[in-house]
Amino acid sequence: MVNVTLHKWMSFVDGENLTIRGQELAKDKRLSIPEKGPYSWRDVFLWIPGWHGNNRQSCPTWPFLDAWAVRAYYYASFKGDDQMRDEIVDALRALHFYPRIFKKTRPDEKAKAVDIALAKDMLSHAFLGNYEAAVLVTGDGDYVPLVEEVQHQGKRVVLWFFRGSSLNPALLRVVDDFYDITKGFLDLWQNPNVPLPG
Repeated sequence: MVNVTLHKWMSFVDGENLTIRGQELAKDKRLSIPEKGPYSWRDVFLWIPGWHGNNRQSCPTWPFLDAWAVRAYYYASFKGDDQMRDEIVDALRALHFYPRIFKKTRPDEKAKAVDIALAKDMLSHAFLGNYEAAVLVTGDGDYVPLVEEVQHQGKRVVLWFFRGSSLNPALLRVVDDFYDITKGFLDLWQNPNVPLPG
């Protein structure tokens, strides 16, 4: 029997990128996603029904992760007041994420704070040795230098995203492994009435 060493891991979800691309995919496939629900909030956050933010069950093709993440971060931005921010944080905490939420001044702007905070956290946790593998959820090619630097620290980077035009090919080439979430996303959003992760 082969002994497999499981990797200590953390996940970093670019919620802006995931939400935009997921909403586009749903529209293209004529899939209805609620304006606001336990797994979605239009233009703010989006996740896959039934998936834990911090559990490797979401990635059966890459089994060398510990069952549970050290920490799972979700980065998002919104336009609204403090009460709305608190509701977003509570919704993401229910999905087992540590939310990093930033306020926008205009609804159509992309918050650079999301990219900066994700990069800072992923790098600092790599330097501190808090994980051996990072699960990065994005299709944005701006993260290529971040991935390379994390790999220079001896860490593996596993990319989760939709395969297709929303996935930057340079990002796909640089990561250690890739898991296509398209099928799980579409299948589970066709029957989203699953209980929240416990």
